[in-house]
Order: sequence, then C-alpha cells, then structure tokens
Amino acid sequence: MKPRDTAKLSTKFQISIPKAVRAAKRWQAGQVFAFIPKGEGLLLVPVPKLDDLAGLARGAKPKGYRDRTDRV
Repeated sequence: MKPRDTAKLSTKFQISIPKAVRAAKRWQAGQVFAFIPKGEGLLLVPVPKLDDLAGLARGAKPKGYRDRTDRV
C-alpha cells in the first residue's frame, strides 16, 4: 500500500477504494462501513458482523459497575 493512494468522488457521489488499500485491509465487496466524522476528515470503519463479536466480553465481571440508578 502506497502512502498516497487516492480516489476521486464521482458525479454519483461514489468513491472507489484503491485495490492496494482493499487488499491490505482484506475488505470484501458488500462489506458494511461506518463513516465517523473527525475534524476536517472522517474515519471509514468496517462494521463487524455479530458472529465476529461472539466471546468479546468473555471474563468480564459485571458486579461492581455503576448503573443509572447509582448516581449522585
């Protein structure tokens, strides 16, 4: 991946992600992305599938956490 891979916004407001970027990130056709504004730019973040999140919080201990009723 080159540091200056660029793309042009089409008249239909579409952007093609350069092949080098897609390959480096292993992004696939049909994948869903979230656009997160950051100052003058934005972050393009792939939205994980529910199956990818399975087991993510394994070992978390919910006791001792504050909830909305435990406020001053």
